Amino acid sequence: MNTSEKADKGSLRFRYIKLCIFFSGLSVFAQLYLFQPLLPMVAEHFKTTVGDSSLLVSSTTIGMACGLLFFAFQADSYSRKKLMTFSLISSAFFTIISTWIPSLPLLIVIGVLKGFVVSGVSAVALAYLTEEVSSMVVPLAISMYLSGNTIGGMSGRISATILAGEFGWRNAVLIIGIESLLLGLVFWKLFPESKFFHPQKVDYSLKVKQMRVFLTDPYMLRLYGIAALLMGVFVSVYNYLTFRLEAAPFSLNHFVIAFIFLMYTFGVLGTMITSRLSGRFDKKYILKGAILCMLLGLCLLISTNIYLVISGLGIFTLSFFAAHTMASQMAALHAKQGKSSATSMYWLFYYFGSSFLGSATGYLLNATSWPIFTIVLIVFVGVSFLMTVTKNKQE
Repeated sequence: MNTSEKADKGSLRFRYIKLCIFFSGLSVFAQLYLFQPLLPMVAEHFKTTVGDSSLLVSSTTIGMACGLLFFAFQADSYSRKKLMTFSLISSAFFTIISTWIPSLPLLIVIGVLKGFVVSGVSAVALAYLTEEVSSMVVPLAISMYLSGNTIGGMSGRISATILAGEFGWRNAVLIIGIESLLLGLVFWKLFPESKFFHPQKVDYSLKVKQMRVFLTDPYMLRLYGIAALLMGVFVSVYNYLTFRLEAAPFSLNHFVIAFIFLMYTFGVLGTMITSRLSGRFDKKYILKGAILCMLLGLCLLISTNIYLVISGLGIFTLSFFAAHTMASQMAALHAKQGKSSATSMYWLFYYFGSSFLGSATGYLLNATSWPIFTIVLIVFVGVSFLMTVTKNKQE
């Protein structure tokens, strides 16, 4: 089929693709971290600890990681649209039924299942865009998807906090689940079918061989380690900062805390800055600089001055997204063959870091204090910085 038939700017097909891919990112990330701002309410409702309640966030990201591993092998054997539609509608179903789950362990199981099915969107969204959209407007289409991710994560957290404060956390979950279902139905009706991709048989041996190569490459392993540590620290901060801001000396109410998540707009800024700098400076220096700025932001979070804490959170958020954007680019560029396998492995480490550290640091905070918790996070980020300055003989 002639590539001139690919969706181009101004065409109706491109407008539908752009709109629906934005909606998909909005739905996925609103659901993925739905419980993050609700952890204090959930912990109180189930009479459990900070660490135990954090499993509601980690369970979804564990499911996401497992789903990405599964779809790394299986995604090409399904229709792109059918897989993404199934992911969006089934994940919304799991979010809706979460409203009536009576126990925390069962809610955690539902979270794993939701994360697994919703990973189908992340597994093929970028592949669909590069296949179906004209090369001139691929960056615009991808930016719409990433904007949906960021805005979905931010708006999901803000709306969940406000709705839970007004109507209770279960009703907040129900409302966001219904909204996600509506987005899934719109996606199903409007998203164009693939023209340039047809389901095909998977070569498992080739996939395994490619992954083995990346897992024995010191350069890639360091990037994967950086992804795991930085994402784990990022999720830890956003998981537990709500607990701290509700307590003395801040004692903020839920409405004010909700708008703390507007700091995600700094994440968009971090991604944009990195994209501009990457054409002018060596990528490894940009990564090092971003990680050092994350350390500065974390140091400010120890303060008991609310203005310093907010400033620290802004610096930390901007720097994390800058570092993540740079590390993921470096992983994709380093892979001469099997780029999809290389990026799949990156996302696996990214979400496993989120799951493991996101919960482990909750138990640490429960047993110690916020300053000790933050110092441990500083150590993790310090280790990731050391990974950027270590070299092997092949580099």
